[in-house]
Amino acid sequence: MTATIALVDDDRNILTSVSIALQAEGFLTRVYSDGETALKALIDNPPDLAIFDVKMPRMDGLELLRRLREKSQIPVIFLTSKDDELDEALGLAMGADDYIAKPFSQRLLIARIRAILRRTELSHASPGGDEPPAETAIDRGRLQMDPARHRVTWAGDNVTLTVTEFLILEALAQRPGVVKTRNQLMDAAYQDDIYVDDRTIDSHIKRVRRKFREVDAEFDAIETLYGAGYRFSEE
Repeated sequence: MTATIALVDDDRNILTSVSIALQAEGFLTRVYSDGETALKALIDNPPDLAIFDVKMPRMDGLELLRRLREKSQIPVIFLTSKDDELDEALGLAMGADDYIAKPFSQRLLIARIRAILRRTELSHASPGGDEPPAETAIDRGRLQMDPARHRVTWAGDNVTLTVTEFLILEALAQRPGVVKTRNQLMDAAYQDDIYVDDRTIDSHIKRVRRKFREVDAEFDAIETLYGAGYRFSEE
């Protein structure tokens, strides 16, 4: 099926150019010039992926993501100002799947869209009632992960993760006690030779911890080994 991409940006030049580029690659597009208009449409008729500009009047991209995440976990890519690290960190902390700094390469944007869509597809159950491979289920004490259904529970309580967060946690939980470097976690979550920096992985880890602590204030199963990486603690 053809994927639908929603674009939210107050710069009509960007809306037009990116929409044309995506349509040339076979995607369907919907464009919105402000966050308020986009929010209702994204909830009522969710696309396969959304791209938000951060700096917008009336409702900026950060507020749009915050309100969207109350209802939906559709993948989101942020477009940020070139050197605005605060925007990037906030966006990832709030549940964005990726970010790209302006000015950006349309080829890079399309590559990241395809990578996230592939991860999303692999994280959901197969159509037609096919049984997911048994070996993909992960049971680590209080943690249960079902990659085929993109479902995570901790001591029986559901924990809602984005696709990228799920893949990072899965990489850690597959081998409890084994340290995963940031590069290894990047490889697990960002394929197709897409470069992300250490700050991106760290932000995702912080977000995952925060989500687990919403259901268990004592959650400490993801350990930081400074200078080495992260590991999922054996229980």
